[in-house]
Amino acid sequence: MGKVLMVQGTSSGAGKSLTVMALCRHFKRKGLKVAPFKSQNMSLNSAVSIEGGEMARSQYVQAIACEEAPSVKMNPILLKPEVNGSQVIILGRAYNHVGAKEYMESKKQELLSVAIDSLKSLVNSHDLVVIEGAGSPVEINLKMRDIVNMRIAQMMNAPVILITDIERGGAFAQIVGTMELFDKFEKKMVIGYMFNKFRGDKSLLGDYPEMVAKRYDMKFFGTMPYINHRLPEEDSLIDRNTRGKGDLTVNILKLPHFSNFDDFDPLLWNTKASFIESGVLNGDIVVIPGTKMTIEDLKWMKSNGLDKEIKKARERGAYIVGICGGYQILGRTLYDPTTRQKVEGLGLLPNSTTFKTEKVVANLEGHERFSKKNLKIAGYEIHHGISHCVDAHPFAQIESVNGKPVDYSDGFINERIFGTYFHGLFQNFDFTEEFLNIVRRSKGMKEKKAKRVSLIHEIDTFTDVFESNIDLKVIEEKL
Repeated sequence: MGKVLMVQGTSSGAGKSLTVMALCRHFKRKGLKVAPFKSQNMSLNSAVSIEGGEMARSQYVQAIACEEAPSVKMNPILLKPEVNGSQVIILGRAYNHVGAKEYMESKKQELLSVAIDSLKSLVNSHDLVVIEGAGSPVEINLKMRDIVNMRIAQMMNAPVILITDIERGGAFAQIVGTMELFDKFEKKMVIGYMFNKFRGDKSLLGDYPEMVAKRYDMKFFGTMPYINHRLPEEDSLIDRNTRGKGDLTVNILKLPHFSNFDDFDPLLWNTKASFIESGVLNGDIVVIPGTKMTIEDLKWMKSNGLDKEIKKARERGAYIVGICGGYQILGRTLYDPTTRQKVEGLGLLPNSTTFKTEKVVANLEGHERFSKKNLKIAGYEIHHGISHCVDAHPFAQIESVNGKPVDYSDGFINERIFGTYFHGLFQNFDFTEEFLNIVRRSKGMKEKKAKRVSLIHEIDTFTDVFESNIDLKVIEEKL
């Protein structure tokens, strides 16, 4: 049976996900078989596991750091926020839709056994499992129903590392406040703490970090500097005021239920891309992204005039792209038989979408048809709607689903407009480079090479800094 180590934060956004990722990579480098785990995650930024199930993007990236196949066991419970409550995903499959109070009062305890079974399975097959907590472990109104922080640590006898975001201010108070709200047994489980996202001269901290550590008979592991990285973040905390740099302008609609926003990281790296929620669309490229609530977000677009802006953009020659829910929105009609809602789409593509109870979740491989080069592309799909086209000019030909050979078409092309169910499309850098150069050629601009970013390289770069600033030998001694 393997060992366990847990990372908890003094707040949401403290940096738990990337700290777990760096710890996973560090111990993998030391030759251990490592796996990440988070019993429950709330995120609209999901991925597809090796089993063909849905899991949080953060555990997916952590699995890559471990050089392990991403599994739903690493994130057995995923909550995807909706208009009223959340969709509950259990072991990769849609389970139910629940309100916050219902989930807190009746659902969490019955899911605890699912989480523990998954965690024990990972522990039995790995040398080390690095567990990530959620939010703060001392929300005293929630602790009695905890299935993700100290209850997991206690059940697995896991040593706990506390992490706090010093950039936000009040870091000492957050550590002290957290420790004071722990009970006596919980305090003993905390082996130490670290500061994260520090900007400035570490000498200004003086001896105070060690003084706080001594007060609670734990260790101070060090201070992680702020890093401008290109690793996926949790969607609830992303700064969507981010603007890329480049010669092309890209407008990405900032939908209320925007999901899988990291689809567009390559556009931020290669163009003057920005997130837009109102006003004039002046981009050379306009993107409608994926959304958890397609019909609601379409209504929102119509209420603030973005539907008209997209049509104006088309008239002036902009390229229009729809990914997943965005593809559905570009079509003629969207129908939800559960609510009997039927709404008109933008009508820029001939597809019509009907929503189904069962969710389509799969890893995809195939070839695109937009660039005329028939480039190989890989990605994944996560959606409820099934889209049908009356014409036949598909965006891509799918040749593999979850590793099994298939042969069917995806999406639709209408001149400078295309829609597709391919999440992760722009992570295919050959396609991204050719697509951006198609746009440049249409404007009489010079072609450019696309900036390509390797996920494993970014993981290694972050881990190098982590290993240089955090006392990992002391952590290893505590395992």
